[in-house]
Amino acid sequence: MAARVNGVHPAISRPLKAGVFAPIPSFFLPDSEDLDIPAFETHVVRIASAGVGPLIAGSMGEAIHLSHAERLVLIRAARKALDAAGLPDVPLIVGTGAASTRETLELTAEAARAGADYAIVITGGYFAGALAGNHAALKAFFTEVAEKSPIPVIIYNYPGASGGIDLDSDLITELAMECPNICGVKLTCGNVGKLTRIADAVSGSAFTSTYPRKNPIAPFLVLGGFIDFLTPSAFANGHGAITGLGNVSPYAIRKLFDLSEAARTDLSILPEAQRLQGIIARADYTIAKTSIVGTKYLLQKLYGYGGTTRKPLPPISPVAAQALWEHPHTQALVTLERQLSGKAQ
Repeated sequence: MAARVNGVHPAISRPLKAGVFAPIPSFFLPDSEDLDIPAFETHVVRIASAGVGPLIAGSMGEAIHLSHAERLVLIRAARKALDAAGLPDVPLIVGTGAASTRETLELTAEAARAGADYAIVITGGYFAGALAGNHAALKAFFTEVAEKSPIPVIIYNYPGASGGIDLDSDLITELAMECPNICGVKLTCGNVGKLTRIADAVSGSAFTSTYPRKNPIAPFLVLGGFIDFLTPSAFANGHGAITGLGNVSPYAIRKLFDLSEAARTDLSILPEAQRLQGIIARADYTIAKTSIVGTKYLLQKLYGYGGTTRKPLPPISPVAAQALWEHPHTQALVTLERQLSGKAQ
């Protein structure tokens, strides 16, 4: 890999490829709430070793609870851990969205210097009343960030974390066409029709030749924010998903992605993809309802680390935790993950 000299981020050499990605939780020590770096490094390597890409400082990573300095610590720790594990080609996607355009650009530049290969940016929701539905203002925000970012930018559309701001397919398609440093979108709005429209617009050689990316190894990817419609999205020319479920079951979601892609050219594979999609979709629905604390609880239960969130996010109650673990959707996923990871018990 090219070295970073004097804090300058070189041309990226870790391609962004279609696939499945997991927004990595930020782990905290129980008493101090300081970052638990050993747990974080262990988890990043566990996920990447299963063929799932890590995303640092996203919603699941409680980015809103992290200082700038802490984000940089996590980026450097992730890169160091991946390199030490023999995974130097795994790219790092890092959340850099903030309330203002100015701070977003500062965070993005800092992340790039620390080792981020790609930024994923959400709109700040504090002034959602003025921004929601304001096509010109939202377009100006992403255009400026993309033009000034030293690394390619992924649009993050998550109304639940941005005061209800929901980017429509027309705006996202315009940004894809007009901003060559934008390399994708994550749709945590769960709108399958929106995904279909955007994927259709950016698929094929006509888009690639007419609207080339600034960096040819950073193509425009259309990614779901949930894993429960991965197989249907593959047939609509989607490119995968960024999903919190990847933390709990990386082997299962990677297998689902591979089967779904293969089924596009060999329909005999489709029934098995559909079977896995059913198991994973039900688990995604059940586990997602418990949010970050549920995912961390399951990691603690399965792998011995996870812990809790930073205050003021409350921990999961013992009753809810037991119900989550014993739920048949969770148990079916755990069984599948153990089978695919070679750790069936």
